[in-house]
Amino acid sequence: MSVLKKLAGETALYGVSSILGRVIYWFLVPLHTHVFLRPGELSSNTELYSWVALFNVIFTFGMETAFFRFANRNPERRQEYFNQAQTAITVVSLVFSGLLIVMAPTLSRLLNYPGESSNIVFLALIVAIDAIVAIPFARLRLEKKAKKFVAVKIINIAINVILNVFFLVLCRDISLGKYLTSLQPIGAYLYRPEIGPGYIFIANLIANACFLLLLRDAFKSFQFTWKGPVFSEMWVYAYPILILGLAGTVNQMADRWFLRHLLPEGFYPKLTSEDALGIYGSCYKLSVFMSLAIQSFKYAADPFFFSKAEDKNAPELLALVMKWFVIVCVVLWVGVSLNIDILGHYMLSKAYRVGLQVVPILLLANLFLGVYYNLAFWFKLTDKTHFGTLITFIGAALTVGLNLWLIPQMGYLGCAYAFLVSSIAMCVVCYLLGEKYYSVPYNVGSALGYIFSAGLLIYFSTFVKISSFWVSVPYHLALCLLYGFGILLVERDSIPLKFRRKIPFLN
Repeated sequence: MSVLKKLAGETALYGVSSILGRVIYWFLVPLHTHVFLRPGELSSNTELYSWVALFNVIFTFGMETAFFRFANRNPERRQEYFNQAQTAITVVSLVFSGLLIVMAPTLSRLLNYPGESSNIVFLALIVAIDAIVAIPFARLRLEKKAKKFVAVKIINIAINVILNVFFLVLCRDISLGKYLTSLQPIGAYLYRPEIGPGYIFIANLIANACFLLLLRDAFKSFQFTWKGPVFSEMWVYAYPILILGLAGTVNQMADRWFLRHLLPEGFYPKLTSEDALGIYGSCYKLSVFMSLAIQSFKYAADPFFFSKAEDKNAPELLALVMKWFVIVCVVLWVGVSLNIDILGHYMLSKAYRVGLQVVPILLLANLFLGVYYNLAFWFKLTDKTHFGTLITFIGAALTVGLNLWLIPQMGYLGCAYAFLVSSIAMCVVCYLLGEKYYSVPYNVGSALGYIFSAGLLIYFSTFVKISSFWVSVPYHLALCLLYGFGILLVERDSIPLKFRRKIPFLN
């Protein structure tokens, strides 16, 4: 239990930056949807940012995980692996970002976003910086410098948010003469309506540029070098991770790539395909709580489980972590889904709320994706990463195929179901293969029981319509608390005695 407590503590610490960042970005959703009242205005932002995920995988090409693996195995060569990984990523990032910048006008025409080539240039620079700082961030995690990691991330988040407010509220309002009229010429210079959502990219780029300053100490020891044997050693381990990442990104982002192009004209009355994409992209952000829980866990779990690779109790530890991971994610699923109408009312402007039905489905899909990430440790710990490639390709193929089939029939609801089916399929295949090559005593019945019971609660709650805010909030809160009490009763024997004594109904 002490080992689990340590992992939970590290997850919580890393989660501060992830959770705080996602929550703050989450509160940018109402800003963006109230500034850009027509959903179609945010369609390019939704689609272009979905490509960022793909480029992040290409630019880092598995070197982050490879650095973890080899630096853990050979601590005395940590600097050597750091230099080689950093050199390789820097070269690749500069080359590919340069190509994106040169091809920006062509790409904007191919994506049918004419006049937005500058946003592609901003995107190319954002991704390059993200990749270049990936290994310094990985080193902070490896050296257990979580506080420095969190501090840098939070500063970046703060700068990004402040700049969003500065450009999209302060400068915009001043340029329109709403207040501080003496500064209207400056406001008009800093805010130009034709740039519009492009200011979201500009704010992100400036914030990312600050990473280079904040992580300058990590770069002081870096020496640009190239050692063929060292790179080859890392590349052999990393390239399946690259392929895995590419397939995984397709699995998660294909919906935003396909929706605008596959949606039949007039599918949604009075909405264009761009409007539908803007609605789906904004509603997708309401599933952020599940993805941030997964991301927080991954930050801590990667170095943690690699350090436990040779421990004979590793399978039992994996099973224990999985159990509590599922419980936490199920609670998040219930909490957000039961209150989705209220969250949507306050987080989205009216034009975007028609897509709220996709949120519980997306939350569940992300839950299963998190379970898959847990299951996937068996092939990372046994160096059988090619299985991860196979599994993720299965998921990507399902996602693409189902999107092609379901979008014309179900619209953005088809995107959500495609993601869910793909995530479940990946879990099943990964579990079955893991049982053969690295058996872990997972309590499958417990996990399915929690997911199934939560699903029933969410489903049946939709039949109770309460129009009054003051009745709806306490009612849904009571349902969440009852479900939480149910979990405590079921897991009372797993709760340490000193905590159990403080909860009367568990004694």
